[in-house]
Amino acid sequence: MLTGTDLYEKLKDVRISGGACAFTPEKCETMAPLVNAINALKKERNAVILAHSYVSPEITYGVADHTGDSYQLAKDATRTNADTIVFAAVRFMGETAKILNPEKRVFIPGTDTGCTLADAVTGEDVRRLRREFPDHSFVCYINTTAEVKAECDVCVTSSNVYHIVETIPNDKIYFLPDKLMGQNLIDEMERRGVRKDIRVFDGRCYVHEEYDPEMVRFLRLKFPGVKVLSHPECNPGIIKVSDYVGSTSQMLDYVEKSKDERFAMLTECGLSSRLQVEFPRKQIVGSCTLCKYMKSNTLEGILRVLLKPQPKDEILLDEDVRRRAQRCIDAMFEYVEKKAPAPGAAPAPTEVPS
Repeated sequence: MLTGTDLYEKLKDVRISGGACAFTPEKCETMAPLVNAINALKKERNAVILAHSYVSPEITYGVADHTGDSYQLAKDATRTNADTIVFAAVRFMGETAKILNPEKRVFIPGTDTGCTLADAVTGEDVRRLRREFPDHSFVCYINTTAEVKAECDVCVTSSNVYHIVETIPNDKIYFLPDKLMGQNLIDEMERRGVRKDIRVFDGRCYVHEEYDPEMVRFLRLKFPGVKVLSHPECNPGIIKVSDYVGSTSQMLDYVEKSKDERFAMLTECGLSSRLQVEFPRKQIVGSCTLCKYMKSNTLEGILRVLLKPQPKDEILLDEDVRRRAQRCIDAMFEYVEKKAPAPGAAPAPTEVPS
């Protein structure tokens, strides 16, 4: 049984958004019974809890069996022997788990499970675009619905998008739905000397589009020697002034291996929380942005779906859509396993003068 003191010892170093996300002994005492109830129930129900790095730390370090980014969790979903998957994330991630595990029940415990990227494009949009661009290979970011994946040729994540697009034999690519990642993709292909005609859709992540180069300049002035790490969903101006660009897992690996001590993370606050827990001697500076969708996942919500789920909590997919979407995801795994540089295929760190 986990005590409030145990939980506090795990989470005491978390200080995000000026202390808005902080853990006191008293707060951890109130959370411990929920954590214990969830951990007992998941054993009784043969359930596994997957948690994206962006959800709150009490989920990540209290009840999650697997934590990571979209790609890692997609792989974890295929390896579980559990009958039930509770996915603390957003709906498109739950759909991905269901696509790969059709025989399992998959639940999303959040109260607001949308995503500005996934909600930006529909299957009908893709069908229309395929008629307009019949010679293009359609590449969809994992932040899309099952319906959209079913209409595309291959799925990608932020950790493997550059490798996969470079590897696709077709030189005509339509990338969706993230316009900013799409522009970064175009720039990276040009940097690599890879000639591709790349069209992009006009979706955006509301969390990552908030960052701007002026913020980076301010951080470098206020915190000399800071290493700035950014996500490929940020705008190209941010990418150009960052020290490293990568997925959430790749940024975590970079901090772990780096000899530097001060970092600014231009991504959702959950990753900064993880770094503060796992590397308390390293300093995370600057502000981060909360994703209201990811943060709608709570311990109470997880307990509820384990005890008495509502119909809206369960991921159910049309079998034809599921099979076609799985083909799209399987194509991603095949491209990655061919000759991808490890880990994934984010660009090598770009050192920027401080």
